Amino acid sequence: MKGIALLFSKLRTYVDRRKKIFLPTAAAVLLLLPFAVPSQYILRIITMIGVYSVLALSLNLVTGYTGQVSLGHAAFYAIGAYTSAILSTKLGFNFFLSAPVGAVLAGMAGLLLGLPTLRLSGSYLSITTMGFAEVVRMLALNWESLTNGPMGIQRIPRPILFGVALNLNNKGLYYLMLAILVLTTYSIGAIVQSRYGRALTAIRDDELAATMMGVRTMRMKVFAFVVSAFFCGLAGAFYAHMINYIDPNSFTFDTSIVILSIVILGGMGTMTGPFLGALLLISFPELLRFMQEYRFVVYGVILVVMMRFRPQGFLGGQKRTPYHLPRGVDRPLEASAKE
Repeated sequence: MKGIALLFSKLRTYVDRRKKIFLPTAAAVLLLLPFAVPSQYILRIITMIGVYSVLALSLNLVTGYTGQVSLGHAAFYAIGAYTSAILSTKLGFNFFLSAPVGAVLAGMAGLLLGLPTLRLSGSYLSITTMGFAEVVRMLALNWESLTNGPMGIQRIPRPILFGVALNLNNKGLYYLMLAILVLTTYSIGAIVQSRYGRALTAIRDDELAATMMGVRTMRMKVFAFVVSAFFCGLAGAFYAHMINYIDPNSFTFDTSIVILSIVILGGMGTMTGPFLGALLLISFPELLRFMQEYRFVVYGVILVVMMRFRPQGFLGGQKRTPYHLPRGVDRPLEASAKE
């Protein structure tokens, strides 16, 4: 385990030092990837990796950077999906109108949940968010006039752009997911590198010290929760239109566990960790389909092993500083510390 983590660490350091080369290369690979994929099935898996990358990035802002463990992000995922699906099927909204509404409603739900609950911490917060997710699932299950209950919402239309229905055959859904992923990465990365991100990291490391330094901890935690819920809702809206069908079983507690597992496995408090975690955990069941029934058992074993031998995840614990420093500053700081 340590050897694999060390390999990922060296690879990340190598890539960080050559961003001007790797970023354009990665962009070109992602843009050309659909044309190299041999089947629509594999492209669907790649697109789902993108969906879970968005979900993990959003949860990472709360758990990795702020230190608040949430087990209820499946609720925001469901709110975005159901809102967009209902607006599309019953009112005829296009995805590009219904998805932002779903994301905003998910963000509002994050605000309503965060204001009373983020005064809690640790297991109390985890249990509260888990309960909220179950409440949302039960509403979707029993509010039949709106959500069609256990039968779910069927025939959710595809996103339409310039008169063309986006699907996996014409690669449109893949590129739409890629655009959402870029938007999420850029937005959360900008927050993390700003003074807000430094405040969130300070709360994670020592909330009392952050309060003594003038950080409005409650306001910052609610801010992180709302942003996280917004992008979860956006991912949910995309998922609904990609699958064309949703029901309450699509947003169970297991979904929250998978999202949290991705964050932990990849590395909490890193921008690259969620991508690696999503790649490993979403492609894993497809590579080992004979173990499909024991998927969550395997996830549990992986989490226990990670917590024992590398609790910071594969890509976690790379930097000693809580935020980005200009190039060339790291080494003088380390040298002065040794002296």
